[in-house]
Amino acid sequence: MAIQRMDNVAIVVADLDAAVAFFTELGMELEGEAQIEGLFADRTVGLDGVRSDIAVMRTPDGHSKLELTKYHTPAVSDAEPRNPPPNTLGLHRVMFAVDDIDDTIARLRAHGAELLGEVAQYENVFRLCYLRGPAGIIVALAEQIG
Repeated sequence: MAIQRMDNVAIVVADLDAAVAFFTELGMELEGEAQIEGLFADRTVGLDGVRSDIAVMRTPDGHSKLELTKYHTPAVSDAEPRNPPPNTLGLHRVMFAVDDIDDTIARLRAHGAELLGEVAQYENVFRLCYLRGPAGIIVALAEQIG
């Protein structure tokens, strides 16, 4: 038996509206929003008393999605360290292919994004960078140049 597809990546955020605005600026589209609570939610995530709001964002091609989640209950648990470096075990980053990396960075800075290093070129193929986005997640951008 094989998987059918990767459906989405979930990111827990403190400010759902700000996260939606950030990923909308990146070029993603809001697919839908919902309030999640009840026994099915508790059983699925293994927590008691789950009450959360989610926003599902999709890429323009419709193949990739992010589920942005704001927990109201139980209280959010802070990860340590708050903004882990790129070599921390666990989910590393989410990468997006973009048409114009410089323009994308400029637009995302207005939403609080900060470059972790600088825009670097890999051979004559890509320009790449890492930046810190909502909830401290590392967002990578790649612009194909060759």
